[in-house]
Amino acid sequence: MSIEAVALLHDPIRRRLYDYVAAADHDVSRDEAAEAAEIKRPLAAFHLDKLAEAGLLDAVFRRPEGRSGPGSGRPAKFYRRADAEFAITLPARDYRTLATVLAEATEYAGLEAAIEKAAAAHGPALEGRDLLDALRERGYEPYLDGEVIRLRNCPFHRLAVDFPPLVCGMNLALLTGPANEAGWIAHMDAAPGRCCVSFSKINTR
Repeated sequence: MSIEAVALLHDPIRRRLYDYVAAADHDVSRDEAAEAAEIKRPLAAFHLDKLAEAGLLDAVFRRPEGRSGPGSGRPAKFYRRADAEFAITLPARDYRTLATVLAEATEYAGLEAAIEKAAAAHGPALEGRDLLDALRERGYEPYLDGEVIRLRNCPFHRLAVDFPPLVCGMNLALLTGPANEAGWIAHMDAAPGRCCVSFSKINTR
């Protein structure tokens, strides 16, 4: 992320607000964010708008649920995590171009199976930890959806958009071993707004 955005997140209030909105599975209102951060609504609105100006959050306007038609009031402002990615490297590095070239070469050479085999050796190490903790450490942002673990973030998102079979297959191979070790089964389960892999509990009956 940019240096300015990093500076914004050093503020504890803004960090709490950002973390709450980023983890939410819905658009967050100013009232909800203020309550979650235990601050007044005007202060929450000020900091949320600063985060939106920096590109860390997206702001959207719509009427609150349950209100429609004349007299329903003007649209309220809601926030969600921005889709944009930020990175700082000093001095400048261009790992994305390198990754793209290697992904294209892999597809040209038909090496998908070899990539998946190599990926299996580089999955998150549990080392006595819960699977959710290991996934959080790798940036997947896991959450429970009933009896299923879903992943709010894909650490390989940009490449997954350009090379979905290659990258999603690698990702599944990366996570299958740790999942089985923890008593879960990794599945390909692509859907908008989340990672292509989800997990269901192994049935031991």
